[in-house]
Amino acid sequence: MSDSTPLSDAAAVREDGNPGARPSLATRWLRGQVVSALAQRFAERIALVLPDGTHADAGPDARPIAATVRVRDDAFFRKLALRGRMGLGESYVDGDWDADDVVRVLEAGARGEAAARPGLLGRLCERLAPRRPENDRDGARRHIHAHYDLGNAFFALWLDPSMTYSSAMFERDDESLETAQLRKLETMAAKAGIGPGQHVLEIGCGWGAFAIHVARTRGCRVTALTISDAQREVAVARVREAGLEHLVEIRLEDWRDVTGTFDRIVSIEMFEAVGRRWWDAYFEALDRLLAPGGRAALQVISWNAPDFEGYARRRDWIETYVFPGSLLGHRATFDRLLAAKTRLAIVAEEDLALSYAKTLRLWRERFVARWPEVSHLGFDDRFRRTWEYYLAVCEAAFLARRVSDLQLVLARPGEGAPEGGSR
Repeated sequence: MSDSTPLSDAAAVREDGNPGARPSLATRWLRGQVVSALAQRFAERIALVLPDGTHADAGPDARPIAATVRVRDDAFFRKLALRGRMGLGESYVDGDWDADDVVRVLEAGARGEAAARPGLLGRLCERLAPRRPENDRDGARRHIHAHYDLGNAFFALWLDPSMTYSSAMFERDDESLETAQLRKLETMAAKAGIGPGQHVLEIGCGWGAFAIHVARTRGCRVTALTISDAQREVAVARVREAGLEHLVEIRLEDWRDVTGTFDRIVSIEMFEAVGRRWWDAYFEALDRLLAPGGRAALQVISWNAPDFEGYARRRDWIETYVFPGSLLGHRATFDRLLAAKTRLAIVAEEDLALSYAKTLRLWRERFVARWPEVSHLGFDDRFRRTWEYYLAVCEAAFLARRVSDLQLVLARPGEGAPEGGSR
């Protein structure tokens, strides 16, 4: 750590040139403790401008400054010390800090193994934090409603016209979000091997983009599931507008209650809402519902960092404030569960991590640009900062490769090789 102005300097000067009030001894001590911790954990050099105008750097001294954090309130240091990553997000929403490049700051922390990792007191607070809630049928419906019932009008303002709320697939930097989302839909259809006359089950259909696409382009029949009333309302209307009611059925139904068999199964970023207790039942359901010779294609966000068990036990910031009941998958666990509980195996996979980072950047840019219209829906400034941070921290996690977005193809050994993807 290097200070352009010492943290203990009694004659600290504000940026406007006026003498700043000297922080209390306790405040200066806490600042020093947190800044020292950040200095060891940032992978890039981050400049800190403190509330009284003093400056500090955190991260490798030999590197140029990657981003600047302006700390507006000393509550920032208290929240980081007590609540770690949770406190970092809470502090941002409270307006305690801003940055000229929030994603770069969060990525530097993620690459450096948790810029906001708490000390002894923080670890105690995390142990006392609530455990993740259950995603039984009632819980899953309640959690999905809490997120998606923010309103169809809200999501329509910043998603692409297809209202696809999952990672796109980019091949060129200048591609539109709409083009990249269409490529993702087409790629998932190809990896699943969907063809005319097949009966496809989609688990978690969102606003209907994939179901409509494959019914229109491949002439298959689709049974699409959601447990969001708001999503089903739009999906049913869009199926009707497309003239595909004879091919697509949108059901308000939990995946655990589905019966019958299907030629193909597709699920795009729904697994995050399953809950760890239900992972084995989910894979068992895929095996039970998939007809002989069938194939399943999943797009799953997966936790890469080594601290999965700690992450999985307690609520994180996203689960607490944005997406209740959510838990990322864990790639190392999938093979074990599939082998123990099913006849299925992963026969192909592809990681979309960098495409997801770009998708999130575009979503965040569109959200910010449309904020005046979003605010007219009744959302306040804390909501704006919550969603800006949510989209930024997710982008940073993908850039740092702490998480992946995996397209997985599942099949029973000896029942045919998939098209597309790589093992």
